Amino acid sequence: MTVFFDVDTQLDFMYPAGALYVPGAESIVPQVAALNRFAAEHGIPVVSTMDAHTENDPEFLQWPPHCVAGTAGQQKPAATLLESRLAIPSTPRNFDVEGARQILIEKQSVDCFTNPNLPALLDRLDAEQCVIYGVVTEICVRNAALGLLRSGRRVKLVTDAVRNLDDTKCAQFLQEFAAAGGELATVREITGFA
Repeated sequence: MTVFFDVDTQLDFMYPAGALYVPGAESIVPQVAALNRFAAEHGIPVVSTMDAHTENDPEFLQWPPHCVAGTAGQQKPAATLLESRLAIPSTPRNFDVEGARQILIEKQSVDCFTNPNLPALLDRLDAEQCVIYGVVTEICVRNAALGLLRSGRRVKLVTDAVRNLDDTKCAQFLQEFAAAGGELATVREITGFA
């Protein structure tokens, strides 16, 4: 089965007023929304990774405070949300994904695989191929994409639905991604729509 991976499209990253704004990220919100809607209309699960930090999170030694759980900045843009959501915190637990169209995977690190529930979720969804998009291309998207490839899944990166901070590091990641077997695609190629 195909699973769509919507990485960290949260208000603190996506808009200029956000605590850790990715320049130009607001321009991909329509593409992210279109991909998520396309998935919902075609019965494709959407896994949305989301930072969910505490006020004194250790990550804030490296990055300015952002996406503190329960704040407005931690939320996703309304256009990217689907009905029937399930949130899975980053502590081990049993969960039932029946009926969930969008599964919010919470994390406190730049690597979504630090959520111990993610491998079991991917197995439960029978995820063979993943379509990935979001922010930041050379950081969180990179960790998710390479982690999915390492787990033996096919991965397509949607090039017009990602934003980066560092062009050089982004280019290095794209080479690494291709060398590991990853594929590049556009929103139009994925959905058939412009």
